[in-house]
Amino acid sequence: MEKQAVLRMLLSFTILCFFYYGVYGTASTEIDMKLTALNKHALKTIKSEDGDIIDCVDIYKQPAFDHPALRNHKIQMKPSVELGSKKTNSPNNGFSKPVTSQTWSKSGRCPVGTIPIRRVSREDISRASSPSSFGRKTPYIHNILEKTHQHEANFSLIAENLHSPRRDNRSESIFFAVGVNYLGAQSDINIWNPPGVQKGDFSSAQMWLLDSGMTESIEAGWMVNPRVFGDKRTRFFAYWTNDAYRKTGCINLLCSGFVQTSKHLALGAAIEPISSISHEQYHITVKIFRDPQSGNWWLSTHDTVFGYWPSAILKHLQQSASVVQWGGEVYSPNVRKKPHTKTPMGSGQWPAQLFGKACFHTSIRIQDASMQLKYPPPLVEFSDEGYCYTTKFHQETNKSEPYLFFGGPGQGPLCH
Repeated sequence: MEKQAVLRMLLSFTILCFFYYGVYGTASTEIDMKLTALNKHALKTIKSEDGDIIDCVDIYKQPAFDHPALRNHKIQMKPSVELGSKKTNSPNNGFSKPVTSQTWSKSGRCPVGTIPIRRVSREDISRASSPSSFGRKTPYIHNILEKTHQHEANFSLIAENLHSPRRDNRSESIFFAVGVNYLGAQSDINIWNPPGVQKGDFSSAQMWLLDSGMTESIEAGWMVNPRVFGDKRTRFFAYWTNDAYRKTGCINLLCSGFVQTSKHLALGAAIEPISSISHEQYHITVKIFRDPQSGNWWLSTHDTVFGYWPSAILKHLQQSASVVQWGGEVYSPNVRKKPHTKTPMGSGQWPAQLFGKACFHTSIRIQDASMQLKYPPPLVEFSDEGYCYTTKFHQETNKSEPYLFFGGPGQGPLCH
């Protein structure tokens, strides 16, 4: 009997070991494969004072060209036309300062013919639910358009008034413009570091361009994302998807797709300085424009062109966008639930606090078939959870630059 008991114990232990090491070994192999795909051979490595490692990678060997649609892609080194200037005759009523550099650039520069890529660590990928989901948002459909034509312009929508279901892990507070042929958009996005972003959440301030079905999106702005980056720094990011975030697209260069051309700035690198309440305010200028010759969508900040989303990886957006959104987003398993997440949006302050306290977009423009930068048509305001995060349109006079304030604290007296 004793021998049988010992044999059973040994058998159980062997099975457990086999299962554990089999699963662990598979996961480890998948992580190794992901690291190999993302961390290309570096011709130079720069160690940033904030802890990031920046690899200077041959521009022709960047992750973009692992995409099946880009195997024979010829890099477009610069736009075929000058991206529109954001200068207007309207007085700026806020005086925030532009941020044009990143922390890592204090420690070195990448040589000509290379691009800076933030190195991914094993720990970064291990924080994701799986290696294949690393750097990706969860599936999500923007489905608010059906109600916009039933109201007059400059109205507000909240999710409770919509019959269409919203995803239960995303909360947005946005302003959006609906059109037919948007070929570009831009914004000055106020830079903050929202306090207390929870470990598994992210908080962003960004601009989206979407197709009429709202399943394709190209996006850019800043985010705080501990799960992807392993810290709570404010970082510049870009994103794309052509199937409502299901299987395509990712943040920055964490999958194949986006083609980077700049050697001066790195996607995912930390931004500084950061705005502080009732003190100096800072912003990044984000522009996204479609190239009239190639159909590629270019991303730039201030006067530096980052690179582009090739038309080959897109579908309906190959021709134009139908919706432009400006605002913020919080991802959390605990939005629209009790207790609500404590992750804030924007500065963490309510939009009614206005300049110096609340986060904003300003100098917003769209570009249409005329190829001229214009003020967008009257905007629609929308919040998934108006008691947690909301919006406020503010304009001092009818000649001053409008400010689109957004954000909120998350869990609090009004948001349980």
